[in-house]
Amino acid sequence: MLTKTSLKFLEEFMNSSSPSGFEEEAAACFRNYLAPCCDEVKTDVLGNTMAVLNPGAPMRVMLAGHYDEIGFQIVYISDEGLLYFRPNGGIDKLNVPSTEVDILTASGRVRGVIGKKPIHLLKPAEREVPPELSDMWIDIGAENRAEAEKIVSVGDPVAVRSNFRMLNEHRFMSKGTDDKVGAFVVAETMRELAKRKLNVAVYGVGTVQEEVGLRGAHTSTFGVDPQVGFAIDVGFATDLPDIPKKLLGEIRLGGGPELNRSCDNNPVLGRMLRRIAKEKKIAYQETAAHRASGGTDAAQIQMTRAGVATALLSIPNRYMHSPVEICDLRDVEGAVKLLVETIAAFRGDESFIPGID
Repeated sequence: MLTKTSLKFLEEFMNSSSPSGFEEEAAACFRNYLAPCCDEVKTDVLGNTMAVLNPGAPMRVMLAGHYDEIGFQIVYISDEGLLYFRPNGGIDKLNVPSTEVDILTASGRVRGVIGKKPIHLLKPAEREVPPELSDMWIDIGAENRAEAEKIVSVGDPVAVRSNFRMLNEHRFMSKGTDDKVGAFVVAETMRELAKRKLNVAVYGVGTVQEEVGLRGAHTSTFGVDPQVGFAIDVGFATDLPDIPKKLLGEIRLGGGPELNRSCDNNPVLGRMLRRIAKEKKIAYQETAAHRASGGTDAAQIQMTRAGVATALLSIPNRYMHSPVEICDLRDVEGAVKLLVETIAAFRGDESFIPGID
């Protein structure tokens, strides 16, 4: 199902830079890929991109994957020409030192590296605790403030430098797989559904600002007004040392997408997904999700207007919110297949009211 064209798009999409609130590059990539196969593609005022199939059908189904990624933002330029920054999204400060970054300026990318005091100069007590972000800086090679201010500005967004690589036939590493891999699943699902006869309208949405409060999902869902919503995001792979399976369950890369059971997953829609997965022999993994209350874009989709029947599909992910994450193409392809078969099976008159479906 994943073609050479798909994989080329995957690499280009992963290598795009899209810190929360500054997602234009990823949005353009997503929009350009889907324009040839969809009836309509548009981007709204927040930066969400919506691709539409069969728009005239009464029942509307929404797919959402966020293409914003964690990053940084410049807040101060020192006399030495060093750039001090704040986090944009949930940054793990243990992974930050020595990270190569791109500052996204009005004139283009400026390369830099995140520095801190060398270990040799730390006091013994300082070596025992992780450095604060305020004790780090971005070095762009400038000799002083005047030189730095010629090429960067306070407020410029900062992204981890593009680093997509295939590790083997199935597994790939990249910054920002959370959640450009989910938006990629949305795009591939739309491309496959374009070949099918549909009884419902399908809106494939790349959402923005998930990492800073699920904002894009809130506004785009209000605009689409769907009866059904699928969120595609990453989930924790637990096939690693010291990951507590007794808290998170057993989830492995390559075992198939995760189907979640939490408060923001509609039980009727969940049963339909599992039935179709079994009928079509699509591998999946059960998870209770890492919080009973749920989260991700699924929570915002569920609570929009008078409520939406939602389901969260998760792609197992290693090293989430780090400069390099790992996912598996078999899980990606499984998610696409399951979504395609489920949406193609909709008659357009289903009820998703629990207990009286």
